[in-house]
Amino acid sequence: MKQVTQGWLSGFVGVVTFAGSLPATRIALQGFDPTFLTVARASIAGILGLLFLLLLKQPRPNASQIATLLLSAMGVVVGFPLLTAFALQYVTSAHCVVFVGVLPICTALFAVLRGGERPSWPFWLFSLVGAALVMGYAALGVGEVSLIGDGLMLAAIVACGMGYAEGARLSRVLGGWQVICWSLVVSLPVMLPLLYVLWPSSFASVTTSAWLGMGYVSLFSMLFGFIFWYRGLALGGIAAVSQLQLIQPFIGFLLAAWLLQESISLTMLWVTLAAALCVVGAKKFC
Repeated sequence: MKQVTQGWLSGFVGVVTFAGSLPATRIALQGFDPTFLTVARASIAGILGLLFLLLLKQPRPNASQIATLLLSAMGVVVGFPLLTAFALQYVTSAHCVVFVGVLPICTALFAVLRGGERPSWPFWLFSLVGAALVMGYAALGVGEVSLIGDGLMLAAIVACGMGYAEGARLSRVLGGWQVICWSLVVSLPVMLPLLYVLWPSSFASVTTSAWLGMGYVSLFSMLFGFIFWYRGLALGGIAAVSQLQLIQPFIGFLLAAWLLQESISLTMLWVTLAAALCVVGAKKFC
């Protein structure tokens, strides 16, 4: 019981950290190209991850674990950051963040397919209701529609759910912080050469806020948030703890309103409460 509680608390810290990712990405995109931003954040976090692994003398993963790390990296190091960065060229961060409401269902499905978990039917009911609430709010509260932007976000959610499940599954063996560090490290042979190729001729026009946005997504979204998130998924169960992501969009809305002056409605507070109740229900029946 104590282990499960620790998992949920750790997962909550990860969710709060991730909630700032889309607003911070949008800010960073004011000064950086989407592809360069994706490569730069992965390279910065990857170098730090490599230093952590070397300083703490962590053993190297075996061949089968490297295959899982590559899948994790494809989802959370490359797929989600790159796809969301391009999606934010077409829609606002407030619009993008509502798609996170589908992420718990997606992560839970990968937990069943890859993690061997078997949640009960009441869990799926609460999860589906929570996702419907978030997506319903998206349909009512966010008027913009972009087939390209929405398609990119849906693809990003699938990539992220796969990456979460693969990383969490391996966290049970390697540990949470080790998994994200190794996932970043295995991506460095591709990311570092791309960083060199995509390096801009000048950074003179990049604002301080854009640099801060890059710093956030590189350090917190790409590294420190995952340390808590993977630990939470491993201890509390992938399908169960993933339901915490139902409240992530609403934290993201508040951040978008504060940092980017994007509008939010009073309805959001009621939907947030309902989504939180769905999280509690999913936890009870997981």
